[in-house]
Amino acid sequence: MSSADSKLRDLQESPLSRDHDQIRSQMDGRGASSLKGIPIIIPDLKPQGAFSAASEPRRAFLTMLAGNYDEAVFGVVGLAKGLKKVMSKYALVVAFLADMSEEHCKLLASNGCIVKRIEPVFRASYGTNYSKLCIWEFEEYDKMIYLDGNVQVFKNIDHMFDYPDSYFYAALDCFCDKSWSRNPQHKIGYCQQWPNKAQWDPTSGPKPPLYFNADMFVFEPSLATYGDLVKTLQTSSTTAFAEQDLLNEFFKDKLVALAPHYNLMVPMLWRHPEAVELDRVKVVNYCASGSKPWSYTGKEENMEREDVKMLVDKWWEIYDDDSLDYKKTLTSAKAGRGTCQVNLQPVTSAEAGKGTDQVNLQPSEAGFPETGADEFTFAPFAA
Repeated sequence: MSSADSKLRDLQESPLSRDHDQIRSQMDGRGASSLKGIPIIIPDLKPQGAFSAASEPRRAFLTMLAGNYDEAVFGVVGLAKGLKKVMSKYALVVAFLADMSEEHCKLLASNGCIVKRIEPVFRASYGTNYSKLCIWEFEEYDKMIYLDGNVQVFKNIDHMFDYPDSYFYAALDCFCDKSWSRNPQHKIGYCQQWPNKAQWDPTSGPKPPLYFNADMFVFEPSLATYGDLVKTLQTSSTTAFAEQDLLNEFFKDKLVALAPHYNLMVPMLWRHPEAVELDRVKVVNYCASGSKPWSYTGKEENMEREDVKMLVDKWWEIYDDDSLDYKKTLTSAKAGRGTCQVNLQPVTSAEAGKGTDQVNLQPSEAGFPETGADEFTFAPFAA
């Protein structure tokens, strides 16, 4: 048994981090190529939570901003405050395109963010979607956790930086929305979040691999990987979900699927209540139409739900917390709105099923042994 295999074997039988979770993973290699980095701009400001000792691991959270509009900045400032609220010891890096104003850059820096400029990656009909690939250029960091500007962190997730290297960690997406109507899984009513509801028809071809949501993931920056991603982009056809489809194809053999409470997509509240246990949720993804707290009106479909209102209130509770040292230089979209002290707790309703923190995958269907983990749904493992 190699030392790498032995290390993985130990992880199966011993707790991983403070959550006492376990993981099974499959070793895999990938060729590398080099590419020159793109110049970046870093304000002369030391962010709160940044490491100063050279011997410390080089880690950071990361988000991205494309465009110059206040709403997007609202989300990122809220995220920065959320990370401080949960006492994370790592800084938030904000990758931005050239169209963001100096005012917004200074605002983000004043909230402890490290602001870095990236160059856009264009593809016809997709604008700057693929610019997200540039985050793999940040080799000054050993490991990063990407968080979309639409998400909020409600519990400390620093332990995720200690996950084993060489894998891609992300939560599975949901295929139930009509936006997936062209997807073969959607057409037969199959969803990763509830795989037993509909079985994959073998006559339709090989069963598609697991598909993750790219609004939150753990990765290792690498110029070689960036170069390979760009090459893949240049030789691939356009798809409905742009860079998310590309990342899924590229990392399909390295994916370790996280439990839903590491990226709770708001639509899960009504599409898969059986997979939601709100008191365990660590990260909420306000991706449903009308659910973004800074533009919430409650008028869109499902937005009148009490659990949705609670999650919106919880976001504003963090954003409006003056103790988190936020200098309010933007006019609040919710001026005069009162905050409420709401904890993330399961919602009692007729439609709420039994809570669980794992995707409802049966070992026979997954093809892998049961992990018994709180944190991971499952991951491939080579015996």
